[in-house]
Amino acid sequence: MKTIYYLFGLVVMAVLTLVSCESKPSLQKYFVEKSQSNEFMAFDLGTDIIKAAGSDNLSADQEKALKAVRKLNILIFKSDSTDTNVVHYKEETTKVKSILKNGDYEELMRVGSGKEGASINMLGENDDIDEFVVFLRKDGVFGLIRVLGDEMTPTDVLTIMQLVEKSGVDMAQLQPALNQINGNKG
Repeated sequence: MKTIYYLFGLVVMAVLTLVSCESKPSLQKYFVEKSQSNEFMAFDLGTDIIKAAGSDNLSADQEKALKAVRKLNILIFKSDSTDTNVVHYKEETTKVKSILKNGDYEELMRVGSGKEGASINMLGENDDIDEFVVFLRKDGVFGLIRVLGDEMTPTDVLTIMQLVEKSGVDMAQLQPALNQINGNKG
């Protein structure tokens, strides 16, 4: 009888392993894959990029919001206007749209149409959001910004946005991305 339970346990574990190893495309896999490509620029930013002037003066809500956000992942693709690169740009934007549409993401907002636009998507429940994704595209450039956190709420995200607006962002940390977007190499 113990042998039957043992075999049953092995079968259940094998099935669970196969089910959990889903090969469905994910944004995380996309980021990892594309960060190795020369056509993309990828970097991670911590919440330390937000210069809270006098961080001793943060309210409890602001402290909570900063603790809820772990990091930001940013991925940028820039078309160089060659035919091959323009085709690749279209392929990559289609892949991203497909991942966002067919994944577990809920689209919150979309603006623009055609070649230019942006969308904001979230992963999780309203009071326990794991990820916000901003997908921007304009003039052969597209960017993905993933805001990753633990038990984030929409209020936390708004609070972070207000802190960024109020306190400013350390532009030196963003300079490599700005150079890439503007076509400069250094």
